[in-house]
Amino acid sequence: MPQRVAFVTGASTGIGFEAAIKLSKAGMVVYAGARRVEKMEPLKAHGIKVLPLDVTVEASMKAAVDLVLAEQGRIDVLVNNAGYGSYGSLEEVPLDEGRRQFEVNVFGLARMSQLVIPAMRAAGSGRIINVSSIGGKMYEPLGAWYHATKFAVEGLSDSLRLELKPYGIDVAIIEPAGTDTEWGTIAGESLLTVSGQGPYREQAGVVAAALASTSGTALSTHPRIVAGAIAHAASARRPRTRYPVGRGAWTILALRRVLPDRAFDMVFWNAYKRFAA
Repeated sequence: MPQRVAFVTGASTGIGFEAAIKLSKAGMVVYAGARRVEKMEPLKAHGIKVLPLDVTVEASMKAAVDLVLAEQGRIDVLVNNAGYGSYGSLEEVPLDEGRRQFEVNVFGLARMSQLVIPAMRAAGSGRIINVSSIGGKMYEPLGAWYHATKFAVEGLSDSLRLELKPYGIDVAIIEPAGTDTEWGTIAGESLLTVSGQGPYREQAGVVAAALASTSGTALSTHPRIVAGAIAHAASARRPRTRYPVGRGAWTILALRRVLPDRAFDMVFWNAYKRFAA
């Protein structure tokens, strides 16, 4: 049997970086793509091939997929990890930024899937792993655009799972809680830039502190843990449809399922109050 081939997007840092290493250690041929190619240099020591990839640029996505197919003749696993968090009040975030959030988090993921599906379908097998978030099931103030994209990823993935099942292609969703990466810090800084001085400044301070708590604190989960869930989804004979992972992920999702909206709102704000000091 030939080695399975995996392609990981958003692999310059954090979850994507660690997932590429995990998949390589699992015996796969791994390609890692990101805009910041220099950040992926350490992956080469693991035998991982790195390439430039911008999931908002059609030519970049097509060139990357074509390269992998030309060199390997197959793509068995696609990990759609590229994404970022755009925070700020809906009133203050420019619509162009909202569109960019969808371009990266949803349309980039969808286009990468479109590009690999024909080869997977021809092979009669494949695995598409979409990195969503517990934010695809719950919500925060000042995170409307981000949460909208993750809700979209959840629905897109469920529909895609059904339509690809007859062709032997599995679709799995990874739902991390707060992860110890640069994501939370960057999202919090962006939030304060947009809404830190205006009418939403009080909320912005609380939410930005909560986002920052996902970086380097006991409340965060190391990206290697999330990468482990990705590796399981990539290699399991029958992967789960969803993988909630990280500290508090199961608890938060369980509360969201059983509590009415107003009760969940109250739980949310009580939990976030500790960041206000």
